[in-house]
Amino acid sequence: MGRWFLICLLPLAACGVADVATTAATTGKMQAEQAKQGQQAVQKVQTELDAAAKAAQERAAAAEGQ
Repeated sequence: MGRWFLICLLPLAACGVADVATTAATTGKMQAEQAKQGQQAVQKVQTELDAAAKAAQERAAAAEGQ
């Protein structure tokens, strides 16, 4: 009787493993997307900072020329 019990439970246990694997894969994809979005945000801020620094230098140069 014990053997049949294990044979019947094995497919159910395998389904749980598949669910865990699917959840882990989905979580991994979401984290990768969040990392990508974070990198894009960092690049955008860096571009904006570079533009602000350039504008400040141009204003300083224009003020010296007056």
